Amino acid sequence: MRFLDEQHQLSYNQITQRDNTYPTDNERRAMFYILSGNKDLMSKINHIYDFQEHSIRPNCLDSKWVDLSSSSKSLVRLAFNLYNNYTDEHTSPLNLLYHLDDRNCNLALNSFHIRFGVLEVVKEQDIEEIEEEDDELEL
Repeated sequence: MRFLDEQHQLSYNQITQRDNTYPTDNERRAMFYILSGNKDLMSKINHIYDFQEHSIRPNCLDSKWVDLSSSSKSLVRLAFNLYNNYTDEHTSPLNLLYHLDDRNCNLALNSFHIRFGVLEVVKEQDIEEIEEEDDELEL
């Protein structure tokens, strides 16, 4: 598994160990990959996931106790959907990806690789190198 950066890997390891996630639990691993790759979500992890019950907290999306930006809500919805097929009126590909910046979109797309094994995971650093090469070609 490739991570966006070192902090992402540390956060991922922290929450998968805390949850005692099985290595073959691709649904939960994909969810934790998303949550651990976003600083805002990591700071609110206990509002998003119940480690004692090993379950998601869908009420976090509308809770007055936790403030999530539109991009954070999109990532949480995607994480929940990959975990247990959670859906609501906002859970469509367009709604989920529309509010994401490059880093969070990369995070979302990489989570599909974990869940389904269909995409090559790309590090943020690799994307920057590709963009630099594209810029050089345009000159």
